[in-house]
Amino acid sequence: MATAAVGAASLAACGSSSEPPPVAKTTPPPAPEHNLNAVKQVRAGDLNVGYVEAGPADGQPVILLHGWPYDIHSYADVSALLAGQGFRVIVPYLRGFGSTRFLADTTVRNGQQAALAADVVALMDALSIPQAILGGYDWGGRSANAVAALWPQRVAGLVAVSGYIVVNRAVNLQPLDPQAELGWWYQYYFATPRGELGYRQNTKAFNRLIWSKASPLWQFTDATYGLSAGSFDNPDHVAIVIHNYRWRLSLAEGESRYEADEQRLQAKPSIHVPTITIGSDFDGAAKDGAGYRSMYTGAYEHRVLDGIGHNVPQEAPAQFAAAVGDVSRMASR
Repeated sequence: MATAAVGAASLAACGSSSEPPPVAKTTPPPAPEHNLNAVKQVRAGDLNVGYVEAGPADGQPVILLHGWPYDIHSYADVSALLAGQGFRVIVPYLRGFGSTRFLADTTVRNGQQAALAADVVALMDALSIPQAILGGYDWGGRSANAVAALWPQRVAGLVAVSGYIVVNRAVNLQPLDPQAELGWWYQYYFATPRGELGYRQNTKAFNRLIWSKASPLWQFTDATYGLSAGSFDNPDHVAIVIHNYRWRLSLAEGESRYEADEQRLQAKPSIHVPTITIGSDFDGAAKDGAGYRSMYTGAYEHRVLDGIGHNVPQEAPAQFAAAVGDVSRMASR
């Protein structure tokens, strides 16, 4: 879960000094209105990736990336809306989720951000997609930002919830104030052997707790959670999650093959592709986007969603789909 909400300072609105970002008030739906299509599999890089697809095969490609502890069902309604507008929508399970599997037992179960970003590019190569609009939140938002920063030629446009959440490990070594540190409780839990064992033994109950804490106004049904809970049965899920959070805190190392990409990401590269960022209640005082406005140097808009928690595409599907459509138009100007 991205932690932009904790420790955020009060910031001025972005876009201009006199015009605040547009604010939309919406009520999260308790369950998706649409079903996803059947899951397909494709070999891509280190993985056999499970993904769903919607829309015409010749439509503009849109790749939507989920976060933790969520899965592809976050985009059930968004993908249907975009498919109806003629987009070719692809929603993959991230490594460690659903039907995505490692091709080799010897591959490191690595959750570092550069590995997840490389997975996106490998999927695009496997599906013969030279360029796509990327959208995401949480882990998916971080991956989308990283791909746009490292391989901008592959990204036609970007929709990023919580904005620029690329991990800087040096910054993460610095303590926050006590109230802000409280928001990181699960990361500190995962840093311990007890936390790893606890997550392994109580994965679904733990993740449901995160859903409730991260989106307190979202009255999702048991069936809605059940749609996603099955994806946590992936044999590599716990290993990927634990490594992801330990890597962020410099308690675990990544792989040398990703070091060059990580060094570029640690330098906080700006993103030049057309971008719409979205702030929600989860982001706290940072929801206005001012803190990361300077990181986006191309065509740019920021939008604020009141009453919406962390799982923005599932809680506000119409608004998320509208952002994808709008960033497509920004890219075509």
